[in-house]
Amino acid sequence: MIYLELFLSFLLIGFTSFGGLSMIPLISDQMLSHGWMTSAEVADIVAIAEMTPGPMGLNCATFAGARTAGVLGAFIASCGVLLPSFTLTMLVAAFLEKFKQNRLMGEALYGIRPVCIGMIFSVIIQQSITNYTGTVLGIFSWQTVLIGLVSMLVILKFKFSVPKTILLAAILGLIFCR
Repeated sequence: MIYLELFLSFLLIGFTSFGGLSMIPLISDQMLSHGWMTSAEVADIVAIAEMTPGPMGLNCATFAGARTAGVLGAFIASCGVLLPSFTLTMLVAAFLEKFKQNRLMGEALYGIRPVCIGMIFSVIIQQSITNYTGTVLGIFSWQTVLIGLVSMLVILKFKFSVPKTILLAAILGLIFCR
């Protein structure tokens, strides 16, 4: 039964999100509503998925499926999240020329943009609450805020690559957050 629930949950995520960061609130909602993970575990899955090569939504599905129901769960969750994209891509490819000049399609996509931005801000707020408070009683952690600010600085000012920034953040985490 868990395999069917995993497949349907990630099928829903695949059909109702637009990939990338917009998937995180949906993944979080499914994981929490089914009791498969805690908010902290979802944050860990997202962190791992972001630093693993490949699409974040697929990585999240794979890791969440593996965490929930082992290797078969990883496969089923991955298939669930991929099926909508595969199906829609094949349909759009078949009708690409028709959709290319369609005014209504352009307007619909223009209207979807603010929704995606709102979902991204929702993720930022949710992940900030999880990542910048200590695990005990939700106490604010100045150390993690400092690590976040240093990470932002080295990316924006010094043009560090993402792997170097992750390594730096891990080292700072070991130093400041023991």
